[in-house]
Amino acid sequence: MNFVGVAWTGSDDDFQAFIDTHGITFPTISDDAAVVFERFGVASQPALVVVVDARGEEQQVFGAVEDELLRSILSNVTG
Repeated sequence: MNFVGVAWTGSDDDFQAFIDTHGITFPTISDDAAVVFERFGVASQPALVVVVDARGEEQQVFGAVEDELLRSILSNVTG
């Protein structure tokens, strides 16, 4: 299972500061051109979780995602 963080707008310094402040260790990308956001139909931030399973099927959750909900979504993907 892979996690990728996607930031939409902001300076590179703000992007890196967020990563450092929150101790993010998974890969992150800047999406200034909004290519990823458009692909998944994201209109705004701050939070969205998109889970793509091995068959390429997506499940999207808009808004802040609590730990319990994320665990539930991931357990359905991983079995």
